[in-house]
Amino acid sequence: MKGEEVKEIVKETYGNIASQGCGCGCGWDPALTTGEISTQIGYSEEDVNAVPEANLGLGCGNPTALGKIQKGETVLDLGSGAGFDSFLAANRVGEVGKVIGVDMTEQMIEKARANNVKYSYRNVEFRLGDIEELPVEDNSVDVIISNCVINLAPDKSKVFSEAYRVLKKSGRMYVSDIVLLKELTEEQKNDSALIAGCIAGAILKDDYLDTIKNAGFNVKVLSEVRTISEQRTDGIAFENLNIEARK
Repeated sequence: MKGEEVKEIVKETYGNIASQGCGCGCGWDPALTTGEISTQIGYSEEDVNAVPEANLGLGCGNPTALGKIQKGETVLDLGSGAGFDSFLAANRVGEVGKVIGVDMTEQMIEKARANNVKYSYRNVEFRLGDIEELPVEDNSVDVIISNCVINLAPDKSKVFSEAYRVLKKSGRMYVSDIVLLKELTEEQKNDSALIAGCIAGAILKDDYLDTIKNAGFNVKVLSEVRTISEQRTDGIAFENLNIEARK
């Protein structure tokens, strides 16, 4: 399936999620509440209750907790959705810091901006854009976070090259994402539900790490979790990978 076709599937699916509030992405059981999903992947009760309208239960980790985000820093959230991780990061950087959320789904940007108005964050802005072509200046960001989104991008090398471009010298990136432990069949790779569910677009773990390194980063694996994969009945082998990448 061509990259543009994949993006259209992702836009349609996540546009519907933004409108309907369905926390059903990234392989989770749709019977779970967004709060239950969030606490399972590393968010505290305080996090979950901070901006509940922004939490759609779409992540596979808690990138804001992986590294020490400092007051005054500029943070970029790749695939910011309704803004959940962006708002948590905003609390960490304080009024003198800044958070930029980028998402390619118009409905998600609209929802995030509405949440921003409701909760009166003055240090957050949301930009409509593709993470393969970031609407962000060179060398302008201290920290990048991303939660279960890069697997959805057809060209991951462009995502990490763009991340490297916008980070300041010695900038860092914290990513929670899904990677494969075994190759998918061609049928699985072209399955629309698996594409939107963060599986079909994922790549093998070693290839994922090599892609980050080839962009120029020094990479450290922080943790690996296989809980969701073990619960599946279709035999797809994958894991949630949490990494730190430094420029």
